[in-house]
Parts: sequence; structure tokens; C-alpha cells
Amino acid sequence: MTTAATRAAELRRQLERANHRYYVLDDPELPDAEYDRLFAELQKLEAEHPELKTPDSPTQRVGGAPSLAFAPVRHRQPMLSLRKADDEAALQDFDRRVREVLLKGSVDYIAEPKLDGLAVSLIYQNGVFVQGATRGDGETGEDITANLRTIRSLPLRIQGEAPPLIEVRGEVYLPLAGFRKMVADAEAKGEKPPVNPRNAAAGSLRQLESVITAKRPLAFYAYAVGVSEGWAAPLQHRDVLRQLRDWGFPVSELIEPVTGADGCQAYFERMGAKRASLPFDIDGVVFKLDDLAGREELGTVSREPRWAVAYKFAAEEAVTVLENVEFQIGRTGAVTPVARLKPVFVGGANVSNATLHNMDEVQRKDVRVGDTVVVRRAGDVIPEVKEVVLALRPADARIVSLPAACPVCGGQIAREEGEAIARCTNGLSCHAQLHGALIHFVSRKAIDIDGLGEKLLALVIDERGVATPADIYLKLNAENLAALERMGEKSAQNLVKAIDASRHTTFGRFLFALGIPVVGETTARDLAQHFGTLEALIAAAESDAKHAEARHVMQLEREAEEQRSGKKIRRSDAERAPAYPQLQAVPDVGETVAASIAHFLAEPRNRAVIDTLVAPVEAGGAGIHWPAPKAAADGVLTGKTFVITGTLPGISREDASALIEANGGKVSGSVSAKTDFLLAGEAAGSKLAKAEKLGVPVLDLDGLRALIAQN
Repeated sequence: MTTAATRAAELRRQLERANHRYYVLDDPELPDAEYDRLFAELQKLEAEHPELKTPDSPTQRVGGAPSLAFAPVRHRQPMLSLRKADDEAALQDFDRRVREVLLKGSVDYIAEPKLDGLAVSLIYQNGVFVQGATRGDGETGEDITANLRTIRSLPLRIQGEAPPLIEVRGEVYLPLAGFRKMVADAEAKGEKPPVNPRNAAAGSLRQLESVITAKRPLAFYAYAVGVSEGWAAPLQHRDVLRQLRDWGFPVSELIEPVTGADGCQAYFERMGAKRASLPFDIDGVVFKLDDLAGREELGTVSREPRWAVAYKFAAEEAVTVLENVEFQIGRTGAVTPVARLKPVFVGGANVSNATLHNMDEVQRKDVRVGDTVVVRRAGDVIPEVKEVVLALRPADARIVSLPAACPVCGGQIAREEGEAIARCTNGLSCHAQLHGALIHFVSRKAIDIDGLGEKLLALVIDERGVATPADIYLKLNAENLAALERMGEKSAQNLVKAIDASRHTTFGRFLFALGIPVVGETTARDLAQHFGTLEALIAAAESDAKHAEARHVMQLEREAEEQRSGKKIRRSDAERAPAYPQLQAVPDVGETVAASIAHFLAEPRNRAVIDTLVAPVEAGGAGIHWPAPKAAADGVLTGKTFVITGTLPGISREDASALIEANGGKVSGSVSAKTDFLLAGEAAGSKLAKAEKLGVPVLDLDGLRALIAQN
């Protein structure tokens, strides 16, 4: 057997299997783009080698055989598929052929959106809906009358005077709002959600119990008339559509008459611009000759009418091979798996990389190196791997694993239980995180170095070798700053003064500036207030890390024993206790936050940077320092928890917090039953409403000052 014959036989096998899964089982295994590619390859082979064309070739039929679960319906007039145009040149070629056959300089077409649904045939006798069928293989479909009756937009009786018999053709589809609700409902029930609106519509229409179909928000648009008896058909398709509207059928308002290839192209571009805002999916547009007599003259070839064409948008999905998975480190340390792909044209661009989001997504989709995958790209959206084509998985496909060390700096990668995102814990000296970390470090609510903005930070990283926050103090001076582009001597001197001034700060600001993941300004202040010193915090974090590891070992041992014995074993008191007891003793610090703190402070590179930041200048350090903590008993607000909201007159929230803390109080970020006072300014919002609901006393700034004076 020749190579061409072997390939043709393999293509026929793949396409027949795909047809059966798509049309009969409603469980497609190949994306449309891949099916179209295989089909086009078989068409080309058969055109080049006519002897390879067989009567049972998929190119000689429209779809798959009907399911035995529904009674077969023989179409009185075949429901053909449409030839496809992939670009403007193919569209112009279609228009040229039409004009040449009809001997006309220009022709009119009816342009309509190509809905991504299911084509159906509806039979009306004396105005009453009596039978509905799927397209099936174009010759024979399935009787789904009972299910079609449940679609509210589908007329069960024609309005006005109706012919003895009329066949109306159209598309059943699922609006996007309905699809999203179906997905949410399925996920809430723990069921497998539908893949896309078209699959959901297909599955809904082919339910054996119409009561299930009735619960699905299906819709219908009519677009043509098939066979008829006792009806004088008009001369133009636009009048057919007008008649369908008069009979009470929904017809898309997006359908328009256009002239020539230029008119078709303009409509295509308008629909492309509207596509994202439409309430339903479309994957292209369809152009049909308006002149019905001209259609008869043009006729059909093989499986397609010569008088119509489907012009598809640039594929937003394509199939390619995933050649490798690499891991990128974001500016916050987040680890993102990135698929390296065999280049493929999708969504109007060549794509060789696509995001896999996180390891939860990798595992949920079961993505492996070597897999054939569906890549999705719409507009300016970052390409993503949508799904794996399991039918094409090679035997040696390799499972993707999260690396133990950061690919940039070698620091530890940690992923807390229940968290989707893994992170490099070496936040202070990982080059991938450096720019973002320094922007945060110098920000107003952190160390607060005025004049050291994003662009200047990028310059000192590239040209002055700043690689950690400590280098800002150790490597920058008036001379080398003045030599930078657009800097100048005066600006350099001002910046050096700001750097020097930032050495005196507060413990809370320093902790916030370190950029510990999920530790915000309020939590940093709470940690500072609770532990008092950096040494006490580090000691607590080290002790808690050992405790958490021991607790984790106990859990694993209990789970192993449960598996061995087949019996459920009650958790011990030690397992039920907090994993990080000292850190979790700080208000609003839960296990996730505590674990982040422990991991961050356990990373040797972070500790080295911290040590340099707080070491005295004379010892070669940055010399950052803060006042010794006051005894809590010294304050008149000791034991009181405040929440601040709204805009306070003449004072920033930061200064208000300092006033409260200077008098022994504590400032929290959220209102709860444990809150003693809410300090509210203008535009207080939801925190005020919650405080009032919980009965928390509300103070303005004068009330706070009076409270301090009174005590």
C-alpha cells in the first residue's frame, strides 16, 4: 500500500471515530479546528489521488449516523454542510465563481452570524408543529420532537395563514448566560460541567426525558425554509426571512443584505468586532446568495451548496503539541507553569507559549509533556492550555512536577496545603522578584524613601548592581546616583538624604517592607506589637516551624494507619491544636499567614538580607533601627482594639494608628465582635454598617482624643 493510501485510510479512521463521538455520543474528543484540519488533509489527498476516494469516505457525507436511541427521520431535502473560507482571498474566490456562473458583475448575499449550536429541521402541517429532527448525517436525522417542544422561542403553531406543509430550518443554541448557570449548577452538585455551549445544547436536545430538556435555557433562530407544499416561495432569500418573522419565528436581527466580496468582508469585520459582546457564541459568518433562482442554477457539489460559504474567524482555539513545561517566577514569588508549545497559529497570532496558571490546573487538566493540547487565545488574552486531547496522548507522556528549588535563585519553593499558588520563599534576593520587591520596600507605607520610584529602581538594579534592599544603603551614594541618566547632582543629594532618613523607622513598617507574602500593613503592625523585637519574632517562627513539621508527621502517620486498618482514627489533641501556636496567637493571623511568615524567615538568603539591613553602619550594615517597644501597661488604651475607616479630618490613617498605638491600643483591619471601637471618618462604608450591626461603639477623631484625655 502506498504512503498516500496508508495516510488516507488512517484519516478516514480518525474522522469516522470523531464523527461518531460528535454526532452520536455527543462526546467529542477532537476540537473543531483539529477535525477541520484532518478533513481538509483527506480532501486534498483524494483530490490528488482520485483512486483513493471511497463511497464510505467522510468526505462523501455530512456527519455521523443517527443514534438508535431516537427514531430515524429521513430528510425530504438533504441538510448539507457549507464550504469554508479561511481568509479574504478564499472569500473573493467564492464570489468570483458565483459571478462567473451567473454571468453577473456583482451579486447580493444575505449575511448572517454563524451560531455555534445544532441545526434542526421543523415540520409544520397546517400551521402546527408535528416533527423536529437533528441534521444527523444530512440524509437522516433523529426525531427529537418532544425535546424541541420545550424550547419557548420555538413556535408550536404558525401565526396567521400557513401552507399545508412547510419545513423550517434553524439553529438551536444555548445563550452564554444559561451556559454559565449550567456550569455553576453542575459544579455545585459535584457533577462534570459541560465543556462549551454547543456541547451543552447538544446534550440537552438529546435527552431521553424531555422534562430534563425543559429545564435547560435553550433558544432557537430560524434561517431558512426547506421543502414546502402550497406555498409560493418568494424570489429572494431576504423575503423568506421576512415571511418567517411574520409567521412568528425568531430571526436574528444581525442578518443583513450585502453586495459583493467587499460587502461580505465588511460584514465579517463588523461581526468580529461585536463578537465578544454578543450573548451567544458565534465562530464566523455565513453568506448565502440572495437570488433563489440563482441558487438552483449554481446547484451543489459533493456535500456542499455552491451558493453559500461559511467564513470563519481566526481560530481562537487550535491543536498543537506541548513540548515542555517551564516555571516562571513572578515579582511576588508566585510560581507559574508555562507550556512551551510547537508553534501554532491561533487567534490571529503565532503562539509558542501558553500559561498553565498553577499546579492545581495542571493536575485538574492532567497536562503532560508530549500531550496534544487545545490552545485558546481570544483577542489580547494571554494564550492558555484549555484541555488535553487524551485520544492522542503518547505512551511516553511525562507527568509535570513542581520543582523543589526556584529556577532563578535556587531558593526553596513552598506551597501551603489548600493553596493554589506555590512561591519562591527567597523574596529578598531572588532576581525575578527583585524589582517588585524593591518597589514595595521603598513605598510610603513601608520604609518610605521619597524619590526612589519604579524607573529609578530599574536603573540602579541594572547600572549600580542593586540586588537586595540592603544594597540601596550600601551601594548608592551621591556620586554614582548623579551619574545616572536624568538624575543630576541636586536630585542625587536629595535622594541620599531620603535614604539616610529611612534608616529610622518602626518595627511594623520594617516587617511590612520585607514583603512577606500575605502579610499586609495591619498584620505587620500586629506582629510588631505582639512580639516587640525582631529576635523574638524570629525565635517564635523557628520554634513554630518545628512544631508544624512534627504535627504534619503525626497526621501522615495517622492517615497511614487509617489506610492500613480501614478504620477512622480520631485526631489527637496535638493535631487539633494550631500548627503555628506562637504566630497564630497574634490576632487575625491564621495558619496560612503563619506558614508564610515561618517559610520566609527560615530562608537563609532572606535572613542574610535582614541581618544586613539591621546591622549597624559601622559594622558594614544598613543601620535600620526603630525605638524599643513600650510596655503595654503604659498606655491608656491598653487592651482596646480599634478599626479605622473613612477619611479623617486633618490626619492620615497612619498617624491615627500611631496615636492609638502610642497610647497602648491596637489597630485591626476588620470589624468583628472583638472590636472595641470603630474610628470613622467621611465615606466610612461597609465597616461602619458592620460595626453598627454588631453594636461596636463608633468614634470620630474628636471622640478618640476625648477618650484618651478622659483616661
